[in-house]
Amino acid sequence: MSALDEIKLESQNLASELCEAAHLTKGQIVIVGCSSSEIGGHRVGSFSSPEIGQAVFDGIYAVLKEKGIYLAAQCCEHLNRAVIIEREAVKIKDDDIVNVVPQPKAGGSFATAAYHGLIDPVAVEEIRADAGLDIGGTLIGMHLKKVAVPLRLATAHIGKASVNAARTRPKFIGGVRAAYDERLL
Repeated sequence: MSALDEIKLESQNLASELCEAAHLTKGQIVIVGCSSSEIGGHRVGSFSSPEIGQAVFDGIYAVLKEKGIYLAAQCCEHLNRAVIIEREAVKIKDDDIVNVVPQPKAGGSFATAAYHGLIDPVAVEEIRADAGLDIGGTLIGMHLKKVAVPLRLATAHIGKASVNAARTRPKFIGGVRAAYDERLL
C-alpha cells in the first residue's frame, strides 16, 4: 500500500470513528482543519502537499457523503480560516459568501481539494459545526458550536500529524434544580 493510500484509509477510519462517537446524523456539519505539511512530517504551513490534501479529502468526504453529513473544510490562516462548504449546507444569503478560491499555499491543500471536489462549493467566513477534526494543529474551535466536547478516538495520527476531535452539545441552563434530556448530552 502506498503512503497516500494509507493516508486515505486513515482518513476514512477517522471520519467513521467521529461519526460514531459524536452520534452524527444526516444534515449535520463536520469542520475539518488539515495540515498536509504536518501529515508529511513538516512544520505547519511549510510544505503544502496537494497529493496529501487530496488523499485526506477523498477519505473523509467518502464517509461523510455516504451518511448525508456535510464537510466543511477550514482554510489556513492566510485566508483567515475561511470555510469551504456546500452551498446547500449553510442556507445563506449571497452577501454572506466571500470570494476566494483556495490554493495549496493560500488556503491549504485540503481546502483546495474540497473546493474542487464538492458539488457546489462556496467560501464563508464562519460556520457553527456540530463536530470537528483538527489534523495537525489547525485550530478549528472557532467554527464549532458553543459547547465543544473533546473526543478521544482510536486514530490519533494521520501520517506524522496528531489528530484532535470534538463534538458539540446544547448548553446546560437552569442550575441544580433543572432536569436535562439525556439524549442531548
